[in-house]
Amino acid sequence: MKKILLLLLIILTASGCGNEAKNTDTPKPKKVYVVGLDDEYAPMGFRDDKGEIVGFDVDLAKEAARRMGAEFEFHPIVWDQKEAELNSGRIDIIWNGLDITPERQGYVLYSKPYLDNRQLLLVKKSRGFNIQSINDLAGKIVATQSGSNSEGYVERDSSLRSSLADFITYPSFNQAFKDLHDDKIDVLIVDEIAGRYEMSKHPDELEIIEIQIGTATELGIGFRLGDVELRDEVQKVFDEMIADGTAQKISEQWFKADLVIRN
Repeated sequence: MKKILLLLLIILTASGCGNEAKNTDTPKPKKVYVVGLDDEYAPMGFRDDKGEIVGFDVDLAKEAARRMGAEFEFHPIVWDQKEAELNSGRIDIIWNGLDITPERQGYVLYSKPYLDNRQLLLVKKSRGFNIQSINDLAGKIVATQSGSNSEGYVERDSSLRSSLADFITYPSFNQAFKDLHDDKIDVLIVDEIAGRYEMSKHPDELEIIEIQIGTATELGIGFRLGDVELRDEVQKVFDEMIADGTAQKISEQWFKADLVIRN
């Protein structure tokens, strides 16, 4: 009888160990973070012909999430409401061509900069505008995206603002590009990256006027001010992506050039 009881005890113990090992091997659920973006901001983040969100920043974010063992959900936002979206907790990260500015540093915790950016003028070649300086915008219908650095620049320059026939802001550059093509606006102030991408699709119709509006900026990934741990975790894997050439490869796929800043 003792031998039988001992045998049963051994079997039960082995069975328990097996279950414990099995539980140990169960994968932990992935952490899920919501990435806010303007899904009409090509080539950083936009919808393709199938309605899928794609883009340069999207590819960078997906690779960072993979390395973190996390999941990033992409959530379209209205760009001029990004502060409210971030601080309310509806989104955790802004990864979408976000300029690093003193004003935004009041509510955004930034990563290191990873791209340079500046504001340029985009016009239709057929209009034949002779624009050599900011003063040549007088009497023209000028537009940009609401919530952008360009909007703030024009509104702060009272003499420039008052000289314009009209100053229009759009929720996204998509509608602004359409109205530019349809001659509803004369000049579009646009991020260089977005402007050159749009021009690449219509090289015979559009041209960039090399007049910088405001000061050049750098792009960074945005987080809530208190989310230092998340910022540092993303920064760590992003640094690895730059070091091993992955970020540069993604840049070349979208821009045919390596635009990524080495920090």
